[in-house]
Order: sequence, then C-alpha cells, then structure tokens
Amino acid sequence: MSGKRTDYISWDEYFMGVATLSGMRSKDPNTQVGACIVSEEHKILSMGYNGFPTGCSDDDFPWAREGEPLENKYFYTTHSELNAILNYRGGSLEGATMYVTLFPCNECAKAIIQAGIKRLVYDSDKYNGTPSTIASRKMLSAAGVDIQKYEHTGRTVTIQL
Repeated sequence: MSGKRTDYISWDEYFMGVATLSGMRSKDPNTQVGACIVSEEHKILSMGYNGFPTGCSDDDFPWAREGEPLENKYFYTTHSELNAILNYRGGSLEGATMYVTLFPCNECAKAIIQAGIKRLVYDSDKYNGTPSTIASRKMLSAAGVDIQKYEHTGRTVTIQL
C-alpha cells in the first residue's frame, strides 16, 4: 500500500477557489467579487457574490459605474460579503472565517464584525488606501478580526464545465 497523495490543495486554496467561483456568478461587467464563509471545522457555511437583491432584475437596474446617482449600480448592488452573511440560514457565524476575492469596503466590514466573523482572508486589495478600505481596516482591527492576505501558490487548477 502506498502513502497518501501529497499534492492536494490547502484549505486556503480550496476556500479561496470557492470564493473565486462564486464571484464568477456576478453579472457585473466591471467587477466580479465572491465570498465564502467557513466554520472553524472547515465546513462551508455560506457563499455570495456581488449583484442585485432578490427580486430586482439585473435586466431592469443599471450596471453603469458613473452617471446620474440613480442611474448607476452603487445604489442597488449588494456586495458579496453581505450577500454571504445574509444567505446564511444556520444561526450564528461567530468564530467563522470569510474568504473574499476583494478586500471589503467599510459597510461590509461592519457586517463582518456584527456577524462575529473572526478571520478574514482576502485576495485583491486594488482599493487599498481609499477612505473606504482605510476605515474598514481600522474597524476590523479594532474588533479583533484577524486579517490575512491570501498567499498565491502558483498552482493552476483546471475545471471543465
């Protein structure tokens, strides 16, 4: 009998992969963000991606980033982190880890803290230094949330769909 396989993916690779796949459900033409919430026992609790609330057709609401206030997406879309929190139906998220493909804004940071999520693993930080992410980092740190940048391994995973 040979030993077990050694080239399996790590928990961080697995859950960031799930968050990335979740983000691929977003219909946003500019930014697709996914989130995955995981228990301390490495069980997936919830997922989310950025998009419009249930019942608001993505054909009837704007996807533009600029223009008149009520004609751009920012008044209507729900971020992936908040969607993942709201999608959870199992009770408390206390002590959970959230994997997210883009560092959270200040509004999502509030929801993460209030939900009791204690670890945040993020991939992209393309808005680093903006007021929103500065406030987010300040609140997450003050609340004791462990913030970790996802470390890419360079591994390629191919999925045929």
